[in-house]
Order: sequence, then C-alpha cells, then structure tokens
Amino acid sequence: MERTERRYLNAESEDEMVVCGYRPCWWRMGLVGLGTLCSGGLLLLLLYWVPRWSVKCTCRLVSLREASVLLLQTTDEFRTCYRVRVRSMEAPGHDPLAAPHPGDWKEPACSPATPVIQRAEYEKDLLTKTSDPGGVQIRYVDHQEVRYVWSPQRQEFRRLTALDQGVPCSDIHEQHAAGLPARLQEHRKLFYGENQIDVKVPSIPHLLVKEVLNPFHVFQTFSVILWSCNEYYQYATAIVIMSLLSICIALYFIRKQYTLLHDMVAAHNVVRVKVYRGNGVSEEIFSTDLVPGDVVLIPIGGMLMPCDAVLVTGTCVVNESLLTGESVPVMKTSLPEPGRGVGAAPEEVYSVEAHKRHTLFCGTAVVQTRYYSSEHVKAVVVRTGFYTSKGQLVCSILFPKAADFKLYRDAYCFLLGLVAVAAVGMVYSIVHSCQIGEDVGTIIVKTLDIITITVPPALPAAMTAGIIYAQQRLRKQRIYSINPQRINMCGQLNLVCFDKTGTLTEDGLDVTGFLRVQEGRFLSLERDVSTQSLVRSSFIAAMATCHSLTNIDGKLSGDPLDCKMFEATGWVLEEPTAEETALHDQIMPTVVHPPRPAASATPSCGDADMELQELMNSYEIGIVSQFPFSSALQRMSVVTSNLGQRRLVAFMKGAPETVAELCKKETVPEDFSPVLEKFTRQGLRVIALACRKLEAKITWHKVQTINRSVIEANMEFLGLIMMQNKLKPRSIPVIRELQSAHIRTVMVTGDNMLTALSVARECGMIPPHGKVVVTEAVPPRDGQVATISWQYGDDTAGCVAAHDTKDIQIKVEDDASKDGLLDTCYHFAMSGKTFHVITEHFPDLLPKLLLCGTVYARMAPDQKTQLVEEFQKMDYYVGMCGDGANDCGALRRAHAGISLSELEASVASPFTSKTPDISCVPVLIREGRTALVTSFCVFKFMAMYSLIQYLSVLLLYSIEGNLGDSQFLFIDLAIIMSVMFTMSLNPSWRELVPRRPLTNLISVPVLLSMVLQTLLTLAFQLTAFLLVKEQPWYESGVPTSDVCRVNWSGELTDVGFPAHNITGEDEEEDFITNYENTTIFFLSCCQYLAVAFAFSKGKPFRQPVYRNYLFMSCILFFYGFFGLIMMYPTDVVDDFFELVCVPFDWRMKMLLLIVANLVLCILVENFICDYDVRWPRCPCTPSPSEGPASDMATQVDVDPAGRPGAGGEWGGPAKPPKDQYKLLARELPLDPDWPLPPWTGRRS
Repeated sequence: MERTERRYLNAESEDEMVVCGYRPCWWRMGLVGLGTLCSGGLLLLLLYWVPRWSVKCTCRLVSLREASVLLLQTTDEFRTCYRVRVRSMEAPGHDPLAAPHPGDWKEPACSPATPVIQRAEYEKDLLTKTSDPGGVQIRYVDHQEVRYVWSPQRQEFRRLTALDQGVPCSDIHEQHAAGLPARLQEHRKLFYGENQIDVKVPSIPHLLVKEVLNPFHVFQTFSVILWSCNEYYQYATAIVIMSLLSICIALYFIRKQYTLLHDMVAAHNVVRVKVYRGNGVSEEIFSTDLVPGDVVLIPIGGMLMPCDAVLVTGTCVVNESLLTGESVPVMKTSLPEPGRGVGAAPEEVYSVEAHKRHTLFCGTAVVQTRYYSSEHVKAVVVRTGFYTSKGQLVCSILFPKAADFKLYRDAYCFLLGLVAVAAVGMVYSIVHSCQIGEDVGTIIVKTLDIITITVPPALPAAMTAGIIYAQQRLRKQRIYSINPQRINMCGQLNLVCFDKTGTLTEDGLDVTGFLRVQEGRFLSLERDVSTQSLVRSSFIAAMATCHSLTNIDGKLSGDPLDCKMFEATGWVLEEPTAEETALHDQIMPTVVHPPRPAASATPSCGDADMELQELMNSYEIGIVSQFPFSSALQRMSVVTSNLGQRRLVAFMKGAPETVAELCKKETVPEDFSPVLEKFTRQGLRVIALACRKLEAKITWHKVQTINRSVIEANMEFLGLIMMQNKLKPRSIPVIRELQSAHIRTVMVTGDNMLTALSVARECGMIPPHGKVVVTEAVPPRDGQVATISWQYGDDTAGCVAAHDTKDIQIKVEDDASKDGLLDTCYHFAMSGKTFHVITEHFPDLLPKLLLCGTVYARMAPDQKTQLVEEFQKMDYYVGMCGDGANDCGALRRAHAGISLSELEASVASPFTSKTPDISCVPVLIREGRTALVTSFCVFKFMAMYSLIQYLSVLLLYSIEGNLGDSQFLFIDLAIIMSVMFTMSLNPSWRELVPRRPLTNLISVPVLLSMVLQTLLTLAFQLTAFLLVKEQPWYESGVPTSDVCRVNWSGELTDVGFPAHNITGEDEEEDFITNYENTTIFFLSCCQYLAVAFAFSKGKPFRQPVYRNYLFMSCILFFYGFFGLIMMYPTDVVDDFFELVCVPFDWRMKMLLLIVANLVLCILVENFICDYDVRWPRCPCTPSPSEGPASDMATQVDVDPAGRPGAGGEWGGPAKPPKDQYKLLARELPLDPDWPLPPWTGRRS
C-alpha cells in the first residue's frame, strides 16, 4: 500500500482540516458485521458515534487519488472527525470551469465585436485539460454545503471557488460582462449546483432516529430494559414517558429552529430574474438557475438579490439591513475599469471585501437604480448559493464552531469517575452474590443495575434546566439568544470589548463648528455654515456634495454623518427621475443647490427676463461620479460639475491624517497636528475636507472609469469639521460596574485614536489619573526593518516629560501601595496599522501590549476579529458588544457576542439585545454566572443523588435486600425531579461582584465537597444500618411481630400479631419489607434534601436560597411529609412504600440522625469546602485595603494566590497560574527590559 502524506483542506484558515483517503475493505467490513451480530448492534452504534473508528474499521488507508472515502479531522483543539464520500460526475464539454470560449456559444459564429476569451489564469490547475469532446471525469466531495474538487495537477482536493477569488477586475469587464451563453451556464451549473440557500427542514422520522441514537437515550433504553427484567415496571414506564416527552420537546424546538432559518432565506431563494446572454439577447429565468458569470439586469424598481454580484454598469441604492444590520441605505457604484481610464493603475484583483462598495450581496434589497439610457444596470454574478455572504452566514448557524468550555469537558471526566465507582460496586455485588449462591441471571441483572443507579439518566435534563431558566429571564430583559449553551460562558467573562460609535456613543452626530483654511492658515472657529457669505465657497460645496445620500420616498437617506453634514448646510438635494434619465445619452447627475428664494420675493418682470434672471442667480452643483467611503482608505470623494463651468471639480473628505497626506503641502497649515489634537482630545469627531480642479482632459465620460487614485492626489486642503458624538446615558455607569467587578473593558473602534482616547476617558475606561502610552509601529520599507516605538499620549497632570527616561511601571495587581496612595496605571493604545505590524513583525511583544491595552483605534473589521482571537489565546474569556454592522466577525468569534442590532445580522451573534445600549452586558454576565453556579449545583446534586442511592443499594444488597419499586419511583420522580428543577430557579444577584464562579468540576473545592458529603452520607447510613440491628426488637427479614408499641425498656407488648411465615410468594417482599430497608429509605430520602439545600448557594452570584420560594416549599414539604409518615405511620402509606412500622424511640433516633445529617451537610459545605481562608474565592478577589476598582482601572486580572510572594491554597508556595495572561502578569513586573523608556523605539 502506498504511504500517504498529510494533506489539508482549507489550509492555514480557521476551518482547516486534515484529510486522509480510504477505500472500503471487504474483510474488515465482514468482521464488523460479525461483531455487530455478536454485540447485538452495540458495535454498530459505537462506530456511528465515533466516525474515526468507523472509517478505520471498515476501510484501508490509500492515497487521495484512489480514495472513495475521506476522513476529515479539524485541526483545532476539538479534533472533530467527519466521514465523507467521494463522488464523481461526467462534465460534458471542454474544460468545464474555464471562461467561455468562442466555440461554446449557442450561435454558430460570433460577431466581430465579440472578444476571444482565453482560459483564465485563476482557474488553471483545478481540472484536467482534455481534448475529449465528451468531457472529463470530475471527482469531488461535499462537506457542510461546500464542494471540494480534485485537482490532478496538485494531487489534492481544493475548495471550489467562483469569481470572488483571484479574478482581475479587467477580466470581469472584458470577459464576464459580455454575457454567459446558455450552454456554458448549464456546464457551470453541474459544478455550482442550484443558486439556492436550501435549508432543508429535517423530517420528523429522521430527527427521531437521530435523537434516539443519542448515547444518552441509548443508555436510557438499556436502563429500561434492565429495569423491566428486574420487574421495576412502574419506574421503567415513568422513565419511558419522561424520555418520550423530552424527545418530543427536543424535536419540536429543533424543527422550529430549522423552520425559522428556512423561512429567513426563502424570500430570495426562488425569484424571476432577467439575464444578459450577449449580442443584445436577454432571457428571463428563475434565480435558481444562476451561476457565477451570469450577467443580471437590475430592473428600475429594484429587486431582492438572490446572489452576490458585482456592478459593472450603473449605480444602485441598496438596503443591506437584512444582512449587515446597517439601517441606512448604501450607494453602490460600478466596478472601475483599470485598463481604460486615464492614468490606469496596475492590474487589480477583485475581492468581495475590498470592493464591497461595488458588490450587491445576496439577501439585500436594491431600492433604486441609476443607469444610462443605452444600457441597463448590469451586475456579474460572482457567488451563488451557500458560497454567498448570506449563505456563509447560514452555514455558520447550521454548523456552529464547537465552543471550548471547561465545564463540559470536566463533566465527561466526572461521569467516568462515577462509572469507576460503579465498577467497584459491581465487583462487590458479583462477589457477594456468588458467595450466597445466587443464580447467574440474578447476578447479571443486579450487577448491571448498579450502573443505572450510579449514572443518573436525568443528568442532561438537569444540567439544561438552569440554562433554560436563565434564557427566560434574559428574554424578559429583551436579550435573546440563538445559542443558549453560551449563557454559561458569559459567567466567566473577564474581558469585554466595546465598539464606540453606536455602542458606547450615540449614532447621531452634531456639527459643533468648523475651521476653514485660507492661504495655508486656519481661520477662526466658525459655527454657522449657512451664512450667505459662505454659500459659494469651496468648503460649503464640499460639505454639500461629498456624500452618498439619496432620496427614498421623499426622505433623505444615507450615512448619519453625511446627513448631519448636509443638513447643516441647508442645501437641497434633487435626483433625476427615470423619465429624465431616459432622455439623455449620459447618466443624469444628482444635483445639490442652496435654497432658492420664494416666488413672491422675486420682482415682477417678463417671462424671458425671469428665466434669464433665474439662470444667472442659480447655483447648482451636479455630482457626476462617486468614489464611496472605504474603511481601508478612510476617505471618500466625488467629482462634480458646476452649472456654467466646463472643468470638473473633485471634493474629498475623510480622516484628517489621510486627507492631509493627499494634499499639497503648501495648502496644509503648519499647525495642523496640534490643532487636530486639540479637538480630538475633547472627544470631537474631526473630518477633513479637500478639493481639486481637474484638468480639462478629464471629461464627463472618462471620469466614469477613471481610477480614484488619479483623482485623490494633489488636492487643496479646505479645512476641518468638528462633530460631537455624545456618550449614551448608560455607558458610564455600566463601565464603572464592570470595573468594580474586575472585568477588563477595552475599546475597539474604527475612529480616530485621539477621539477614541477622549471617549475612553469620558466613559471611565481610562481613569483621570491613568496615563496613556501610544504604541506606533512602522512596517519595513526601502530596505529598512520594521520599527516600534511608544510615547505618552496626553499631557495629564503628573505626566513624565518627553525627555524623561524614567521606565514606565505597568500596574498588574490590585494592591494598594504601602503609603496608602494608589499606584499610577498605564494604558496602552494602538491603531489598526500598528496592530498589523506588531502581529507580523513583533509577535513576542504582542501579548505584553495586549495585557495592558485599553484602546484600539482605526481597526478594520477583520482586525477586530483577530484582536478577539489574540485575547482568547491568552486564556481570556472575551465578550464583544457591537452594533452588528462592522463587528459581525468579532461577535461570532467571541465567547459571548452581543449585538445591539434588532435586524437579521443578529443571527450571526449568540446574543442580541433590543435595548440599544450596553446595559445588557452586566445583565448577561450576571445571568451567566447564575446559570454557571446553577449548573454546578445541579451537577453536584445529581452526582450525590446517584452516590446516595448507590450506597443505599449496596448496603441492602449485603442482606439480600433492595429498594422497592414504589420507593424508587417516589425518590426518582417525586423528590429528585421536583428538587432538580426548582433548585435552578434562583434569580441572579442584583450586582456584579469582583469574583467569578469556578469553571472546573475537577477542582479541589468541588472534589473535596463531593468526597466529604459522600463520606458523611456513608457514615450516617452505615451508622443507622448497624444501629438498627442492635435494637432488642430487631428481626432479620420480614418482621413476624408488631413492634410499633414497644415500651422504653425495650419490652415487647404482645398484641396477638401473627407470625409472618415466609412462603415462595413472599420472597420478593422479604427483600424489601424489613427494618434495614425502612431505616435506609427514611434516612436516604432526607439526605437527598439535605445535600440539595446545602448545594443551593445564594450570594454572591444568586439570590439567597430562601428567595427561591418553590424550592424552599419543596424542601419543607418533603421534610414535613417524611416527618409525618415516620412519626405517625399509617397502614396505607406503609403498604404503598413497603415499609415496616418501627418503635417510637427508633423513630426519634432516626429523626435525630436526619437533623444531624442536615446540620453537618450545611457546615461541611459552607465552612470547609467554601471557607475563604482555606480556599481562594476566585481570581481577582479584592483585599480589604483596596480602593474602588473604578479608581484603580486595573488592566490585568490576577489571582490573589498567584501574586509574587503569596502563599498557595494551604499556605505553601504559590503555584504558577494556568492562564497565560495571569502568568504573564506575574512575569512582567520582574522583566528588567520591559517596558522600554518612553519616546524610544525598537527594531524587529
């Protein structure tokens, strides 16, 4: 067999997978079949649960070229495996995925104008080029709605790509915009399939089989069969009913989620569209027939986009709220043609992200179109189906990435521990049964019964209860979740990233003033832009034209910043109608002009004189072309034409630093930087304006295809506009609350650095005494290596002077200084460019900078996602709160993403808040902590319930006894179920505390609690079990005398109670109706209640247990019930529970044992397992000497036990922390080389 080397799918990406090839092996399959028969189908179930074993047990390893089965394994920490089948198809025609060849057209010959299209460079090596006119054999696999095609040249499976990767922009215009012939469309459809995001709603039988084959339900089936063999029919029936109810509820919710997702995408799945076939031929088809390369004609009234397409002619106004969360319509312009315009730029490759202002996305609505009279608005399809942006979003919901949480991993380990305990009991049961000579069948049933007792079948339902209740409480707070399992993760958040605009601050902006530039100098600050003297100035013209606004239903729509800026001018915007556009050979521009005086104000004169006067006095500017705003470029520009002037004028606005770099140096004031810093330090958003009178050779037609870099150069600087972005009312108190709980707060924004720093100070992320260290990194250029430097970002009181070489001391702990004064905190800040350079050239410094970083400005959307990932690598539990637009990637990547958008973008985020401020963050963290603590309480209770019943059964096995069916039924249904579901009802505590609940089930406090409670349970049960045998009235087996009336001296009163002769029919009763069973039943039932009460913790994460009225009612009711039937026995109750009436003095002794057990359970749990001196509460517990956390503004979170010089849990040497950020926090203060002195640099 040929040895195979490791191959990858999606190499070096977040969904990277290792792929190995296999072929079925008949003799291995025969052995598996034989094993399945011998094991009664258990082997087949095991192979179904573990795909890796399934492949290796039935197939042999071969090269990928020969494989018919692939084993895919993710490269993340979960190592999830998938088994996929290799398929093949016959692709008719020559080179199916290539761009169209002339010979492939339907018409027998092409017109001379039809370009001869060669095979595109971006599609080579994907398939074998063959001269066989019959086609080629294509091998492929489909996995999670993505197709991978075999490449013979590379000897690997490669993801099938469309026109969204590696396609030059010139090819889109020259080749694909010419139209795709129907024959080629059919060929491509073989590979890309139907253009449909087909979310199939699984049938009920399919879901039922899948749910029943879950390991938990298989174990339940095994338990029911075993109980039936042991004649525990009542309890078996109850479990079957509960299981069926659980399965039905699960099927209902699963189908409901699939149905909602199906309905979400159904609107645009099948619509009728008109496509261009070339040579002036168009055809109306269903959208399901679209393939990459089709040219869609966008109708005048707009349409709902069924695919991702790039505009090649015309412009569109698009509502993208259904996809991105942006409530403002977006202007989309046609893709520039690099090879045709003046000053053509080098070949540019089309990218959906880089050219999103030219791309129409699937699921978005085209509201308006602007077009030439000679041709319609055309868009080339670049992606279809699940390959579209919306399709990828749906895939992320259908196939979510596994969440890493210690609780779930530890739960499996804990269950394995219970299985090990069960194994000990099984061995004891087998040995004891053999010694007393029981038959083999009875031994097997009793032994297997130990497993069903030790591993509780109701455990998954119990673990889910707390999450469901938390989800309901969140819903009342208007917070909704599509992934409830993440609620537990919210309880461990120790770092929250916030977007600025729309999240911390209001969406709206107000123009507070502007500074014009004249002859290279700033004029005085002005506030009224609508004065008559400024109407014809270039500055006001730039404000009125440099935007992407449009009129929709008579209302001005567009970016809020553009709206505020335009409204401040008082000008009017007019757009041509479709009829006006059709009358001209060129596209009619949008026109803006100052408000015209009323007709009554115009002096009366003749009609001809009035028209001449109106023409002379009119001042109109037409917007000829737009270069939309780009986050990467941080600017936008327009080309305009003034009425009565021949030369065009370009206006630009954007980030001041960017605009200044593109202007002539002599037009930029010398004091530009200090003036800009002055305003940004006040928290104002500053926009710069510039203009340029274009050369006469740049005409109306040429400007439509010209590259923006030609226009956006040698501009004249016009001035600055200051706009105020106010904080939301709840931002400051929420930040203060999070900091008081020692949760790091970080700002991640696309805004200016100084503006972000000002907002960070205003909202309290940076305290008044905190000092900012701005990190700047320069990439390698001109043969020079990359450099990094840092300097103080402001001049706050006490700041070290620029020439001071004193080292910066980074605060990493929450200790107060010895003299009682607070140490100064330092907060690092960096821009997106610096972050990129550091990740590329200074990876060793990145963790240190992240540990103390607070503000990250000018961050692109992908950089926000990368920042979240870097924090997670440092073992932070990261939350992200954004408005759902540019933050979607970071929202999906964070442990807890919270979207403030109410629109469809919220499906990408685990949590969505309909309250448009960050007050949802502490609410979510509180509920997460409550759910997490509840999960621990319930898990410990269910484990103790199993162990208590396990010990009870083993003790009764020693006398050949057991619990009766009615006793099992009452314990498992009445006591356990009611307590299990009501103990999860504790609401969250009203405030966040500087503690976090444990996440490790396998930890000393939890294990100590379980061990001590188990020993306590065993001690009381064993004491009662042995003590009852020492009583003078004790009889082995079924009592033959009535001992209910025994005097205190122990003398039996003869009441003529007949001796109970044991017959064959009474053998079963002999196992149950005895003194030991009665004693153990009463004591064990009260032990369940005792551990439930002891484990139900209240403060500081949940409301006190006495506030959980249902739970307390259950506890009191059952204690009262058992006290009543124990102290005042009745024949009806005793017969139902198969109990024996015992003397009054023994009832009193049992009562004392029950009370003592309850008291000791509470004392052990609260004063040994959770004792603050012995066990540190959790990371970041403040010491009494600490000041308010809001004043400290700590940047790292350090476990008190992990401080240098602090003792360990038992007073010994401190153990190094496991979390990377805590370990770095301990090492950083001891590093003599960190940080470097201020105003210094470092080379890579």
